[in-house]
Amino acid sequence: MTDNYAVFGNPVEHSKSPAIHTAFAAATGEDITYQKQLVDEGAFAEAADKFFSAGGKGLNITVPFKQEAYSYAAKLTARARHAGAVNTLSLQDDGTVLGDTTDGVGMVRDMTENLGWEIKGKKVLVLGAGGAVRGVLEPLLELLPQHVVIANRTIDKALQLSKGFAEMGYLLGCGFDMLPGQQFDLVINGTSASLAGELPPLPDDLLMGGAVCYDMMYGSEPTVFMNWAQQHGASSVADGLGMLVEQAAESFAIWRGTRPETQEVITALRGQ
Repeated sequence: MTDNYAVFGNPVEHSKSPAIHTAFAAATGEDITYQKQLVDEGAFAEAADKFFSAGGKGLNITVPFKQEAYSYAAKLTARARHAGAVNTLSLQDDGTVLGDTTDGVGMVRDMTENLGWEIKGKKVLVLGAGGAVRGVLEPLLELLPQHVVIANRTIDKALQLSKGFAEMGYLLGCGFDMLPGQQFDLVINGTSASLAGELPPLPDDLLMGGAVCYDMMYGSEPTVFMNWAQQHGASSVADGLGMLVEQAAESFAIWRGTRPETQEVITALRGQ
């Protein structure tokens, strides 16, 4: 019997999730369908109820519904609770819905397994203090970097986030104006500003020798942040397309109990 899955979002037309999960299903022999569904703002719970009542097995959640999915879930994984957001809902055997987040795992898997980057013992800078950053901090800290600095335009948000995850590792918050004089091995852009052609004010000497830079966003062309990184001596630069595929693979594993290979899917999407 075919099991049904979907991604909920608004907008959702651009979503690559159906293509990714269809490829995963073909590669693993899993019998599923996967659709994308535009959900009106304010109608998330109603749409989710309807989906699961009709026999749906699981949902991916994209903007702007990750907090609503968090509230909707009857149970939460520890990492979803720490992130304060949910991007994966799965129907359990007892009829309840479990909420999880796979974004952070997707990012660190892309960095460590696909790109071969080392995080343990490194000085890490994360730009931004919004929901996207909150969702990746726990998996990042689990890899034992020397320390993580969160820099944000509004310093209060960076400080609040650093305090919220302080028990998981050495974490500091600061404003962009406090970056001069600091240097890092890994810089992660967790803001969406570079997609709009904007960049936080970054010092020219921000990168240590051999530093790598990662933009959680992705597009058909390198982002402004990626261009900045290449111009300022980064040894390797990557966008978030691999993160997108890896977080989807984590969702697929949660739903189906088998982890699909990701490299061919990443290569195919990159070719598009």
